[in-house]
Amino acid sequence: MYDRLGGGEVVRSVVERLYVLIIEDEQLHSYFDNVDLASQKRHMAALLSQVLGGPKEYDGRALAVAHAPLGITAEHYARVGDYLTAALLVAHAPRDIIDAVGDVLTASRSQIVAESMVGAGGLAGQVG
Repeated sequence: MYDRLGGGEVVRSVVERLYVLIIEDEQLHSYFDNVDLASQKRHMAALLSQVLGGPKEYDGRALAVAHAPLGITAEHYARVGDYLTAALLVAHAPRDIIDAVGDVLTASRSQIVAESMVGAGGLAGQVG
């Protein structure tokens, strides 16, 4: 999928577009107020590349650990997912690639959404 999408250059353009959409969204931009966006984009590009079967360069923290203190809501998670889908569509990603990324988003939801972690007795309940 990584090569079919266009490799690293296209993945980076998808990530750039994703963060433009996120930062312009009044409901989401505050999650990134004190974040090094260049580093964040590199992590996201590495993660997306890995998800698509490209180079396995993601060396960031575990998703649950990285997101636990943020209190991400289901609505905000869905908005980011919609923006990622939109960025992939603009990059002319084939439907099967968009679906595969959507499957990963669904599978990762419980590691990122705060109420999922609390309900599951996960990390969000331990932060503080």
